Amino acid sequence: MYNYGKCHVCGGKMEPKQIRQDFWIKGRLIVVEKVPAGACAQCGEKVVMANVGRKLAEVISSRKSFRKSRTMTVPVLRFAEEVA
Repeated sequence: MYNYGKCHVCGGKMEPKQIRQDFWIKGRLIVVEKVPAGACAQCGEKVVMANVGRKLAEVISSRKSFRKSRTMTVPVLRFAEEVA
């Protein structure tokens, strides 16, 4: 198991996790699940290893991935112009 070390934000311990990572590409939300990463138990900061980052770039640039993927619906809210 990879040792992610200490969090560069708060100094907490980074723990291996599988995360959900989202990307906005040309106005479309793309979500990648089960991404191996280090997550800080204290502040929630997340990091991935370089090889995982390269694989993420490959996955989100592949049109084949989109055809066989499931989709999800998310609510879109408008922030009120006047805050009470």
